[in-house]
Amino acid sequence: MMHKSLKLTAFLIVIAGCATAPPPAPPPAPAPAAIPEPSRPQATPRTPVLKKETIAYLARRGHKPITGQPLNVAVNCSFRDEDGYAGRLDLTVSNARVERFDARIDVPRRGACQFRLAEFRQTESLPIVVLVSQRSPCKVSLWEQDRQITVAFRDCRSKCEGHAVDYLWPILVDGQKKTCS
Repeated sequence: MMHKSLKLTAFLIVIAGCATAPPPAPPPAPAPAAIPEPSRPQATPRTPVLKKETIAYLARRGHKPITGQPLNVAVNCSFRDEDGYAGRLDLTVSNARVERFDARIDVPRRGACQFRLAEFRQTESLPIVVLVSQRSPCKVSLWEQDRQITVAFRDCRSKCEGHAVDYLWPILVDGQKKTCS
């Protein structure tokens, strides 16, 4: 009996020795070249349609709605108030595309905030232009409302030193006089 199991074991060893490893898997097929997406027609921006009641409500309070037209402005201005809150703005927007943006706001005894276009990417154009920081949650919004351009800042602590961000107000630009406050 032992002799048969020895023969069986020897037979299995010989067969196992003849066995070969499975062939290696073929190399993965190269990824197909990226197929460019078909160009999509750009949506035509439309002026927002407001109810007559809404327009009347705004008018009673001396406000006009945002026009929804592409923003066009070129301004290089500075401002200072009686408390020393000061700033400067160099801004060029052509057909709702920001070409130049450099702003600095100095808040007395609190610090300063600095914004440069190279640190942002534009994510929206109409009706409000939006710049988003590439490294922080900071957003800058620009819009025109009755010849006044507003440059507003949101979540921009990383762009400010000290506690200046707690006193950061929007910059208002007079579109006709090319002055800011």
